[in-house]
Amino acid sequence: MTTHRRSFLARTGLAALAAGTYARAAGANDRVRLSMIGCGGMMRHHIAQALKSKDVEIVSLCEVDSDRRAQATKTVEKSAGKAPKTEKDMRKVLNDSIDAVFIATPDHWHTPAAILALEAGKHVYVEKPCSHNIREGRLLVEAAAKAKKVVQVGTQTRSSEHAKEAMQALKEGVIGEVLVAKAWNSQRRKDIGKTKPSDPPANLDFDLWLGPAPKVAYRKNMLPGIWRWWYNFGVGDMGNDGVHDIDLARWGLGVTTHPDTVAAVGGKYFFDDDQQFPDTQYVVFEYTDDKAKRKKKQLIYEHRIWSPYVQEGHENGNAFYGTKGMLILGKGSGWQVFGEKNKPGKSMKGKPDLPGHHANFLACIRDGKAPAASAEAGHLSAALCHLGNIACRVGRQLTFDPVKEAIVGDSDANALVKRKYREGHWAVPKGV
Repeated sequence: MTTHRRSFLARTGLAALAAGTYARAAGANDRVRLSMIGCGGMMRHHIAQALKSKDVEIVSLCEVDSDRRAQATKTVEKSAGKAPKTEKDMRKVLNDSIDAVFIATPDHWHTPAAILALEAGKHVYVEKPCSHNIREGRLLVEAAAKAKKVVQVGTQTRSSEHAKEAMQALKEGVIGEVLVAKAWNSQRRKDIGKTKPSDPPANLDFDLWLGPAPKVAYRKNMLPGIWRWWYNFGVGDMGNDGVHDIDLARWGLGVTTHPDTVAAVGGKYFFDDDQQFPDTQYVVFEYTDDKAKRKKKQLIYEHRIWSPYVQEGHENGNAFYGTKGMLILGKGSGWQVFGEKNKPGKSMKGKPDLPGHHANFLACIRDGKAPAASAEAGHLSAALCHLGNIACRVGRQLTFDPVKEAIVGDSDANALVKRKYREGHWAVPKGV
C-alpha cells in the first residue's frame, strides 16, 4: 500500500475497511472508480450524473444488449475523453480494480448482482426495489453486513431535502402521533399486448439477461422495460413506482420492522394483455408494537395504473394521518400540513434529488457512515411490495411473522416468500 493511499484512507476513515475487504486503486484525485451494470432506462440518468462529478471515474460498463452497450460507451467516451471497458458478463467487471458498482438491471438481477459485487469487495448502489422477493432482501442485508460495504438503494427521495424536512416534522409531532400512512400511485401505463414465443434479437444475449431466473422463451413484450409486469422478472408497478411512495409512507409512519397482517384486493380491471400483476390494487398493512402504549399502526397502498388523475393534488403521493392533523406529500412537488379544523400549517416545495443521492453514496464510501437508503431500509420497503403482491395473488389476508420473515398458516402464500431459480446458475444467491 502506498503512502499516498494510507494518507487518503486515514483522512476518510476507511483504514479499517482497507485492512479487511476494501481494496481500491488510487486514481486521479482519489476518484471513486465505478462500473455501471445495466445500461438502459434509469442507468442513463446515473451515467449522466456520474459524468458531471469530479469525484468519480466510470471505468467500465456491463450490458447484455450490444446496442445499449455501444450507446452508453459513446456517451462516456464523448464526455470523459476515453472509452470505458465494456463487457456483457458482469463477472468480468467485478474482478476489476473498481471501488463501487451501480446496478440498474431488471429486478430479478438486483439482489444477485449486488451480492456478487459485495462478495467481490465493492460498494453497491442498487436500483429499487432492491430485491425480487422477500428472501433475497434478507440475504442482501446479510451480505452488506458481512462485506462491511456501503449499499445504497435507489429510493432517491430519501436524499431530498423536502422529504427529510417532512419526516423530521412528523417525528417532532407536527400532526401529533402518526397512526396511519397512505401511499398512492395513479398514472397511465401502456397496454403491452399479447405475444407468443419468438427468437430474441441479434443484439441481445438473452441467456445472460435471464441469469438465475428460470429459463423461458423470449417474447417481444418482455423487454426492454416490460419485464416488470412478469412474475419471473419484476415486482409489478407496486415495486416499480409505488415503492418510492411506500418507502416514504413507512418512513413517516416510524415503523422499523415488518407488518404482521396484510390484506389486499385487486387485479386486472382495465388492461387485456399479457401483464401478470394487478393494474388496480388496494393493500392494507397493520403493524403491532407490544412495547408501545398504542398497539396498532396502519399503512395503506393503492394504485390505478390506467388512471392519470391526481388525488390530493398529486399523481403519486402520501398522506400521513395524525392525532392532531394531516400531512400531504408529493415526492415530486412538496408537502403541506393541515392542522385541526383543516387549518393550513407548515409547507415546503421540493422534488427527488438524484444528484444528492449520488453524493450521499460517495460520502458514505469515504466516511464509513450509513447511507440515506440502506440495504435494511430498502428491504423493509421492498418487502411490503412483495407481501402486497402475494396477498393479491392468493386472494386472502395474510399473517406475517416479522422475525422469521415467513407467512404463517398458509403454505401456498409462504412459498412465494422465495422464488424458483435456474438450477446450477452461477448467480443464484447462497442461502436461498
